[in-house]
This record gives sequence, structure tokens and C-alpha cells, in this order.
Amino acid sequence: MKTTSSLALLSLSIAALSFSSNALAQQKLVPAQSSISFVTKQMGVPLDGQFKKFDAQISFDTAKPEAAKIAFTVDTGSATLGSPESDAEMPKAAWFNVPKFPQATFQSSGVKALGGGKYQITGKLSIKGNIKDVDVPVALTQANGITTATGQFALKRLSYKIGEGEWADTSMVADDVQVKFKLAISGMGKL
Repeated sequence: MKTTSSLALLSLSIAALSFSSNALAQQKLVPAQSSISFVTKQMGVPLDGQFKKFDAQISFDTAKPEAAKIAFTVDTGSATLGSPESDAEMPKAAWFNVPKFPQATFQSSGVKALGGGKYQITGKLSIKGNIKDVDVPVALTQANGITTATGQFALKRLSYKIGEGEWADTSMVADDVQVKFKLAISGMGKL
């Protein structure tokens, strides 16, 4: 009898874990409703750019945000400033060096709930093989079964060796870059 009860309890536990894992595995990025953009300045004039290809693996439970796992990959070759000349330069070695480093990545190491649907996500951002710790503020909202994560953070492009050689002159291209994102996610539980 004791063995049967233990087996039943073990079976229920495995089923609960499977359901929980399956529910979290259902969280998917909705690319058509998502965007990752950046703003830099060239000779003091703001330039808006975006990445056209990116993906995310998300495991986020609002009841346990500290257990969240968030990973992003951004195809650096998909960067565009909307100008054929600039777009031809960005894949080159001085900028993103796409042949050697086709993707930038982010891997979360912690999530802290701040209240009111706001979170602080910490993690490692890797661009061109240069890995730095970043803090990313994120606000979550929900509508029609889609959770939208929005936020922005600043980075120093020279810390990641973006714009080397003659392009390292910050009077030409500013060192500060603002990264903005709007990510639509399906399958997330209620906030």
C-alpha cells in the first residue's frame, strides 16, 4: 500500500512537472508584432536603425520571476539604418564583422520584480565576442492573449568593438547607443 501511494505521488509529481514545463515551453516570440531598434548619432544627428531578424527562448512565470530564463539571439547581418551605403558597411569587420560574429546574444542571469508589471532583468550581452553585464528594465502588459515586453537600455558601442579603426572617433559616431525593444510573447500566464 505504501509503495502504491509513493508511486501515485511520484506519478502526480512528474505529471505536474511535465504540465509546468509544457506550459512554459509554449511561450513563443511573435516576430510580426515584435521589434528591436537602436538609436545612435552621427556627427550629432540621430540615426534610427533596427534589426530585422531575432529570436528568443523564454521561460517566465509571473509567480516566480526569479526563476525565469530568457535568451535572445539577434542576427547582426539584419541591421539596417535604411541607407544602402550604411547597410553595406555594417556587416564589415570594423562594425559587426558578420562573417565571424553572425549573432549577438543575451542570456539572463536574474530577474527581479519591481511591482506594477515592471521587472529588472540582468544578464550577459555578447557582441563580436565581447561579453558585458547589462541591466534591462522591462514593462509587461497583456491584451488579447499576447504579453508585450517593452524597454530600453544604453550601451557603449566601443565596449563591444563596434566601429573600430577610423570609426572609433566618437566625434563622428557617438559611443552611446540606445537599444529599444517591443517583444510580443504568446503563451504567458496572467500578469
